[in-house]
Amino acid sequence: MTSLIDRAYLAEQTFGDVDLALELLVLFSGQCRRLLPGITDPRLDDHHRADLAHTLKGSALGVGAARVAKLSAVIEDGLRRGGVPAPAYGALADAVEATLSEIDAPA
Repeated sequence: MTSLIDRAYLAEQTFGDVDLALELLVLFSGQCRRLLPGITDPRLDDHHRADLAHTLKGSALGVGAARVAKLSAVIEDGLRRGGVPAPAYGALADAVEATLSEIDAPA
């Protein structure tokens, strides 16, 4: 199984500081849980949802969560251009869930 978090990239970003890496993953997990509901809520303004997707994309890139970052970018771009592929929201939710499960799994 391929890891959803690039641990080597994360270690490089944190200069090998394991405690800092864990802290960043905790912060990323919290952001995922806060941002995903807004990104997927069609009642919210598209511009606001695009901003939320942009924030999640940046956070994902910072910890090496490439799949979450890629899907967040697809949604952000779609919202800014007026058309998100229907499966993108479910794919992002699945990617976030799988990534959080990986983060929460014992090392």
